[in-house]
Amino acid sequence: MYKLGIIGYPLGHSISAVIQKAGLESIGLEGVYDVMETPPEELINRIKYIKANGYNGFNVTIPLKVPMSLFLEDIDDYANIAGCVNTVKVQDDKTFYGYNTDIYGFKKAIPDDIDLTGKNASILGTGGASRAAVVGLSERGIKEIDFYTRNIINSRQTLEYVRAKFPEIRFNVYQIQNIRSLAGTSIVVNATPIGMKGFMADQMPLEPEDLDKLTSNTVIYDIVYNPVKTVLIQEAQKRGLRTIGGLDMLIYQAERAIEIWTGKTPDTKLMKIAALEAL
Repeated sequence: MYKLGIIGYPLGHSISAVIQKAGLESIGLEGVYDVMETPPEELINRIKYIKANGYNGFNVTIPLKVPMSLFLEDIDDYANIAGCVNTVKVQDDKTFYGYNTDIYGFKKAIPDDIDLTGKNASILGTGGASRAAVVGLSERGIKEIDFYTRNIINSRQTLEYVRAKFPEIRFNVYQIQNIRSLAGTSIVVNATPIGMKGFMADQMPLEPEDLDKLTSNTVIYDIVYNPVKTVLIQEAQKRGLRTIGGLDMLIYQAERAIEIWTGKTPDTKLMKIAALEAL
C-alpha cells in the first residue's frame, strides 16, 4: 500500500487528497494520502516524521516549495529550472528526490492546436507560479514575455532568474496598475491568486476594457482552479475568447506525480470528476 501526502500551510482549501485518491483507484492501487499542515518552522520535524513513518512520496505546496530544496538528494530538470519543487519521491534509502510537476501540468493543459511559436505572452504576477508558466511557454516557442506586477522592485529576483535561464526570450516588466494594451499578446496567464475562492473571488486581475482590446484568437489562461470558472474566465468567454482553467493544470500535475511515485499513469478523467465533486 502506498503512503503519500501533502505538506504546506494552510491546507484547508486543498483538494489534492481527493484527486490523488481517485488517481490511485483508477490504476487499482491502494493508498493513503495524508493532508499534513506544516508551517515553515515545522518543516524539519515534518521531514523526520515522513522518514520515520514509511512514506513513499509527498506533494509540497506554498510556502514550502523553495525551502524544501534544502532537504533533497537530487532534483529533476524542471525543478532545477523553476527553482522549486512540488513533488518528492522517497527513495529506498530514505533520501528525497525532488520534482516540479507544475510545469508539466501547465504545459499539458494548453491544447495542441494552440500555436504559440514566435508569439508574445503576458503573465500577471511574478511569484512562484509565474516561473512554471515561463518554462511551459518557452517549450511552446514563445519569444517575448511581458510581466505585470504590483511591485516591480520585489519582482527583480524573478526577472533576473528567468533572463539568465532563458536568454532566447525577451522579458519586460510593467506595473500592473499601468497595464498597457494587450492587443499584441497571444496568451494572457493569470499567475496571481486574484479570483480565488476566499481571496477576492468576485474580482479579476484585469479591467474589462483590457479584455475588450484583445483579438478573438487570444487565449486566457487562469491558473486559479477554485472556482472552476473565475470571473476572469467568465468575462473572457463572454467576449468569445478561448480559455484554459486552472483545474486542468492541477489534474495534470497530479497525474505526473502519481507516475513518479508508482510508475503507472492514472485516468485523468476520473481524477477531474472527483475534483469537480469536491469543489
